[in-house]
Amino acid sequence: MHITHLRNATVLLEFSSQGRPVGLLVDPMLAPRGTLPALRYLGKGRERNPIVDLPPGTDAALERVTHALITHCQRGHFDHLDSAGKRFLRERQIPVICMPRDAAYLAQRGLVVLPLSGPERQPFALGGHVTPVACVHGRGWIARFMEHGHGYLLELPGQPSVYLAGDTLLTPAVRDCLARLRPDVAVLPAGGARFDVGAEILMDAADMAQAAALTPGTLVVNHLQALDHCPTTREAVRALAQQGGWDHRLWVPEDGERRRFLPTDTAVCY
Repeated sequence: MHITHLRNATVLLEFSSQGRPVGLLVDPMLAPRGTLPALRYLGKGRERNPIVDLPPGTDAALERVTHALITHCQRGHFDHLDSAGKRFLRERQIPVICMPRDAAYLAQRGLVVLPLSGPERQPFALGGHVTPVACVHGRGWIARFMEHGHGYLLELPGQPSVYLAGDTLLTPAVRDCLARLRPDVAVLPAGGARFDVGAEILMDAADMAQAAALTPGTLVVNHLQALDHCPTTREAVRALAQQGGWDHRLWVPEDGERRRFLPTDTAVCY
């Protein structure tokens, strides 16, 4: 399997299914830099989003897309599916895999929808099985305004198991997935996102250290340095991993970086 990190939560998983190449695009935010609203309103950190361009090679990567997977998309969560992402999926009639809650919302926007059956482990449209894992995208009063969504554990024939966490805090459900289901690769959000008021709504660098203690697999960290309300830097995560001795199991990709993962959870740069 190859994983290409495009920007923020947008990644491309490439693998073979029944002898055919699959390009699974996760949470496409494809808008140009600075064309989406700011997510902070006070202080000097406010900036229109996304705060970086899509990387070189994005067009070539998008040409390899055959399917899409959405973790959440309602209540204004443009950082996981924006207008440009919807247009791309609609114009190319890309089948979109999602939870039942999002099916009608996506279909109303002209997308080809393949809803999962519910929150239980189930056969996956691309082979193997998928297990949805509930997200908690903030606690307290701020949680009332958030779309919590689901992450997904993908168990594909002949491929490393991959857990795509989505937007979540380090909850008991996330801990259980890491410790009990033991994915070979876990793609986790470490941006430490927060608005001008309220607590964090996303994991941060310290949570990555806790996650590393729960699973022997490789951690791939995203949600970094692409949105104005995510203060965690790549350097901070790498430094913490080096201090804790788990940097050999960590990949903090730059935008546009691609890496190959084997079923033995050994990562090889491509």
